[in-house]
Amino acid sequence: MSTTERKKQRKGSDTAVQGTNDSSVVSKASAAAQGYFRDPFIQHFVCKAGRRAPLINRGYFVRWRAVDHCVRQFLHATAKCPKRQILSLGAGFDSLYFRLRADGVLEGAAVFEVDFPDVARRKAALVAADVTLSGMLDSCLAPHTGPVYLSSSQYRLLGVDVREEPRVEEALSAAGLDWAAPTLILSEVVLTYMETQWSDAVIRWAAKLLPASVFVMYEQIYPDDPFGRVMQDHFLKLNSALRALRQYPDLSAQRRRFLDKGWERCVCLDMNDFYLGLLPQEERDRVESLEPFDEHEEWHEKCSHYFILTASRGPSMEAALLIQASAPPVGPSWSPSTLSVRTVPVRLEGLGLASAWMRPDAVLLTGGSSRGGRVTEPRSLLRGQEGWRSIGVEASADLGVRLYHTVSPLPGGGGAVVYGGRSSPLRPACDLLKVTFGPPCPDAEKVCVEPVKCEGNPPPPRWRHAAAVVSHRGRDFLFVFGGKNQSESVLGDSSFLNLDQQNWTEIPVEGTAPAARHSHSACSYRGGVVVFGGLSRQGVPLGDTSLLVPTDRGFCWERIAVQPPPVPRYSHRAHVLGDRLVVVGGVWLHSEGVPGVVVISLTTGSSMEFRLDTSSVPWPLMLHSFCSQLMDTEEPELLLIGGGGNCFSFGTHLNPQPVSVDLRPALA
Repeated sequence: MSTTERKKQRKGSDTAVQGTNDSSVVSKASAAAQGYFRDPFIQHFVCKAGRRAPLINRGYFVRWRAVDHCVRQFLHATAKCPKRQILSLGAGFDSLYFRLRADGVLEGAAVFEVDFPDVARRKAALVAADVTLSGMLDSCLAPHTGPVYLSSSQYRLLGVDVREEPRVEEALSAAGLDWAAPTLILSEVVLTYMETQWSDAVIRWAAKLLPASVFVMYEQIYPDDPFGRVMQDHFLKLNSALRALRQYPDLSAQRRRFLDKGWERCVCLDMNDFYLGLLPQEERDRVESLEPFDEHEEWHEKCSHYFILTASRGPSMEAALLIQASAPPVGPSWSPSTLSVRTVPVRLEGLGLASAWMRPDAVLLTGGSSRGGRVTEPRSLLRGQEGWRSIGVEASADLGVRLYHTVSPLPGGGGAVVYGGRSSPLRPACDLLKVTFGPPCPDAEKVCVEPVKCEGNPPPPRWRHAAAVVSHRGRDFLFVFGGKNQSESVLGDSSFLNLDQQNWTEIPVEGTAPAARHSHSACSYRGGVVVFGGLSRQGVPLGDTSLLVPTDRGFCWERIAVQPPPVPRYSHRAHVLGDRLVVVGGVWLHSEGVPGVVVISLTTGSSMEFRLDTSSVPWPLMLHSFCSQLMDTEEPELLLIGGGGNCFSFGTHLNPQPVSVDLRPALA
């Protein structure tokens, strides 16, 4: 490639990177407008306001909150210094100076912002034209003959490419930056867009020129798991590739990067650790109550793929570092064996759906959503001599719109019970349905859908619960445990439905019940149930295993002490094979890698984690919000159907085909 071509490519990439500022400021304004944080100034930098989805609002809240936390830590640590500075690299249309000035915390401090000349020019024009913003400056606009576009006693806006070290140093010196004064350098999703030779140079010259400083950086990590692949593809399509991810893909690599470039100390947290470890519970409760929300998997995935970092130089700056709120999570004890995954050549997608075997050759699929919207008609996966095929199913009555419900097979092959679910986070499904297959037909299938009117006191409506069939005194009951609904973020109750008499029945249950949770699993086992995982009331994944054991009077809860403890997870699926619980997929906050399969012995309490070999799957395999079935074949095999979700602002990914997992190495 010629020098001219390289310059054109770089210019095009620079223009695309500048465009990310416009999208980001709209998202910040949306979060502020919905009350996630207080920023009365960000609206002045938005030409056309828009309301983002709750997931994006939450994502920008945690970004804003992490940066704000670090800035105020620095200002507190330097409160007695006669002079201190904030240097924001690639500041874009950030309102940081105006917020800090309004809060009265800039005594003895100045804010320097550096960005591309075109961005600085646009920002200067917006400030000059706005009475609120310009009224917070004590001097007029600087002449546009140099890199300084705005200048006042506490705020300077410079238009210069941060990759050009000599020009940046010269411009900042001319603008009055004191290289010896305590300084916070802020880089909020900026350096990652540069080639690593340039971003490394910025980190190095900042350490060299600012001996008493703290560097604050917010960026992405983990490019190679399914979410990371979707994230990377998004930025590639925007011509603004995340270049740092190749060389610095995780927290430890980012920390080494700063220490190797001249910084003395460095703390790095992903946003799950920041949100759960450094934000008070009251603030989390406030944020989580602002909008209806049910995208827990996507929220935790987003937070796993972003981090906040503080690196310091000079003894006076150590107090400005982040605090590691808790010990790093213990990773899984991976087996050396992997489980092979292969695609099933059927086009079928969906999330939040449920499934059940209705015949040895037919899996019934109900509910969920796809790219075409909510799914109301049931579907069937049929297995024949020529393989699998997917067909629509004619239902005798409407199943309605429902996501995150359960379909529990009835004993003796008498159909299945559809319970719970929701059409939206404000609309739970309140009915209970019995579904049975019609007679076999060569071209189509039919199901009979019957509303079940139950006597007794029904439990509150719910979704993301778990249900399984248990036995008590020779009768079968549907056991329902946990979940959430429009008024309760987590439910901890359990209920029994007598399947013969169709009434909700109270049965004595002794022992300590598992903590309230949703998005867990419950599997029938020896007349009772085994419950695993889920998401707690505090929004933390659980990794406990509990048995509901039949007794003469009713049932009793028993806890299994599993060793080594499985990594906590939720939104997984589970099946019982003999005396072993096979758990597949889900979401965990240990963000290195993704959950594969963990096999737990229900008799000895031993466990082993297995990675999934997805090399033969041509697309990212996201195993949450999916359903699964044990295959009735000679070899133990799992059929995984659906799955995926909204990958923050990077687009929606849905697994386009089912896959099968060979369980033989895990059960040997």
